[in-house]
Amino acid sequence: MPIHKTAAMIAAIALSSAALFATSPPSYSHGGDDYSAGEPGNPKKAARVIIVTMADADGKMSYFPNRIEVRKGEQIKFVLKNNGALEHEFMLATVKENAEHAELMKKFPEMEHDDPNAKSIKPKESAELLWQFTKTGEFQFACLIPGHLEAGMHGSVIVK
Repeated sequence: MPIHKTAAMIAAIALSSAALFATSPPSYSHGGDDYSAGEPGNPKKAARVIIVTMADADGKMSYFPNRIEVRKGEQIKFVLKNNGALEHEFMLATVKENAEHAELMKKFPEMEHDDPNAKSIKPKESAELLWQFTKTGEFQFACLIPGHLEAGMHGSVIVK
């Protein structure tokens, strides 16, 4: 089943469950083990640490750095620091997948992420994401909270 249909089904089920049980907002799950940008990292193996800072000042939203280069097969431990006043997220996928998921987030803006390739991070908090890049190409990390991607909150990972 295509990722966007799986995501829509998962989101609908999560939203229904949240409404029925009056729990926290729905959280998106990738719904499988097929990730476009590689695979979840192995905590028993060494990883290069890259600190990614999130900011939202003066109407601008950004990541620093917003361009990262890695080698195919390299494992990266992303330390994600939200220095902003708003909640942000880090979603690692292709540009197309992120655009599709951003549209889904417009329908379910309270969706939160805690997946191997995605983290939601509250203001002034941090999170970690361990990832192994097993495929070459250009991938995107983005904040898919409605309006954030459009405000410039995205970056690229180049895998050589």
